[in-house]
Amino acid sequence: MTLPLPPGFLWGAATSAFQTEGSLAVDGRGESVWDVFARRPGAIEGGADGSVACGSYRRWPEDLALLTELGLGAYRFSVAWSRVMPAGTGRVEPRGLDHYERVVDALLARGIVPVLTLNHWDMPQALMADGGWAGRGSVAAFAEYTRAVADRLADRVEWWITQNEPWVVALLGYQLGLHAPGVADLRASLAAGHHLLLAHAAGAQVLHGFPRTRVGAALNLLPCVPATDSPADAAAARGSDGYCNRWYLDPLLRGGYPADMRAHWERAVGDLDVVHDGDEAAIAGCTDFLGVNYYTRRVVAAAEPGPGRPFPWRVVGPAGDLTRTDDGTEVHPGAFGDLLVRLARDYPGTPLLVTENGGAFGETPTHDGRVHDTRRIDQIRSHVAAMAAAVAAGADVQGYLYWSLLDNLEWAMGYRPRYGLTYVDYPTGRRTIKDSGRYYAELVRTGDLPEPPAVAPFG
Repeated sequence: MTLPLPPGFLWGAATSAFQTEGSLAVDGRGESVWDVFARRPGAIEGGADGSVACGSYRRWPEDLALLTELGLGAYRFSVAWSRVMPAGTGRVEPRGLDHYERVVDALLARGIVPVLTLNHWDMPQALMADGGWAGRGSVAAFAEYTRAVADRLADRVEWWITQNEPWVVALLGYQLGLHAPGVADLRASLAAGHHLLLAHAAGAQVLHGFPRTRVGAALNLLPCVPATDSPADAAAARGSDGYCNRWYLDPLLRGGYPADMRAHWERAVGDLDVVHDGDEAAIAGCTDFLGVNYYTRRVVAAAEPGPGRPFPWRVVGPAGDLTRTDDGTEVHPGAFGDLLVRLARDYPGTPLLVTENGGAFGETPTHDGRVHDTRRIDQIRSHVAAMAAAVAAGADVQGYLYWSLLDNLEWAMGYRPRYGLTYVDYPTGRRTIKDSGRYYAELVRTGDLPEPPAVAPFG
């Protein structure tokens, strides 16, 4: 099957700084919220932290060599805010910028397009003195940080992602306390989500002062489907979609927060005084492309609000004998294709860049030294096929960046889940390209979908 993709389509892979770099106390790096969160007993599975991770701060030339070996044309990585501004604002640490400049120059020398993320969840801990993302001062701090990075790199980097998955930061970091900084406060989560969007706008304003920059935010989008055909479940799915998706999509791409979700928030927390006059106008119209992170769909049923449930819906999960990843996530490529078509329909004229897609599959090296991860191969094939069908239906998808290039620290789940095209032996740091990486390389090389090994296809 030849893929009907546009000329110049970006095939690549993605990582983030905290999940891969290690070397937390070198070259003047300050503490991030994840450094502090990891020291909480039980916060990260197995007592893990990011002190070593994949060792990529030192071993980055090996990682770039992997990209070349796989024939990939783009690499999404993140800059660690704490390496550039150890206190979040003020003094700029040149050694941090020197490191990322070396990475960018080496990528360009290899003919690989850098896709640079500014905030992949690792805010400097010093900014928690003002509430972190729940404090409005975070917006000015992010703009200052963006200026420092752009002054050094915007002459060579075209693709910029300001924020990674603001809904996840707000939900897990500030509403449920399951991610850094470990705050559990509904109103704080509302403020955090809003300030992340405002910071996107402030960063975009800085970046648009440089020629040829393209600025987007990467949203973790979850197609929300009703558990049954009942009107109540349909309304619940619509509400959940407002909470996960439209609360971020609409201000970025339509000019303001959706009215139905405003009403849900007002019932839950009262006045939305965190949204000041002029904020929605500032957020609107500054996004050049939308980053799409897709992993699965969300099956929702109606439910009465109560303790721990501020909104009238609950996630019930899909029923039946389904294909799942090792962490229990349903694999549903059809929802991915439908999502891309929906984005093209609801937000016309918005270029889309798939900034993450993947799954946790834990195969390890066998007696021959190879990693035969046939499940990941089928995940790649089925999702790329769904993306190609969406492009044929009119979705303006300009690239696909697989998550992840490397097995890495999967946040609060520690090192157990493996998402990489490359197996990382954590005690030694040794990298081994998995069979899925070889498959992906062949797909990229030929522009076709190679036949997978003989395994049951995903539905």
